[in-house]
Amino acid sequence: MSNHSPSEQSEAYIALGANLGDREKSLKEALTLLNAHEDIEVLRCSGVYETEPVGYLDQPNFLNMAAALRTSLLPEALLTVMLGIEDQLGRVREIQNGPRTVDLDLLWMYGQTIETPLLTLPHPRMLERAFVLFPLRDIVPQDEPSGLIERVTDALGKLDGREGIKLWTTSGWEGGFGHSAS
Repeated sequence: MSNHSPSEQSEAYIALGANLGDREKSLKEALTLLNAHEDIEVLRCSGVYETEPVGYLDQPNFLNMAAALRTSLLPEALLTVMLGIEDQLGRVREIQNGPRTVDLDLLWMYGQTIETPLLTLPHPRMLERAFVLFPLRDIVPQDEPSGLIERVTDALGKLDGREGIKLWTTSGWEGGFGHSAS
C-alpha cells in the first residue's frame, strides 16, 4: 500500500473533543476505533478536561483530551482515517467551530512540517489553545526528541489564566492498549 511503510513507525499526537450527546463515550469510541486500525496503536491518553467553547460560544461545554499514537501511516493517511472515524461517530459540519459529536485533530508528527490542502503540521493553532495544551502536557514525555514538550511548556507559560478549563477525569481511556496480547 502506498500510504505507509510497515517498517517505519512514527509517534503522532492528536486532540479529541466532543460536546454533543454522551461526550465521554464518544471520546472513548474514537480511541477504540483508532486502536482497532491495523496501522495505529494508542500509546498514551491524557486526562479528560471540560472546557468552555472557543470561537462559536452558543453551544455546550466540550470534553477534550489528547492521545499519543504509534502509526506506520503517513500524516495525510492518518488524517483520512481520523476524518472517517468522525463521520462514523456522527460528526456533522454545519457551523465552523460549532457543536460536534466528536472532533479529531492531528497536531504533531515527530516535528514534521507539512502544508497541503488537506493538512498543516504542526497544527497551526495548537499552541494558542488551553484545551489542547493541558491534555498534551499530560502525555508528551520530557525526553520527547522532536521538541514538542518545550513548545507546549512555553505556550502554557504564555496563556492568560486557565481559559475555562477543568479536569473532568484523570483517565480518558482504559481500553486495551496495543494489538498483541502480553
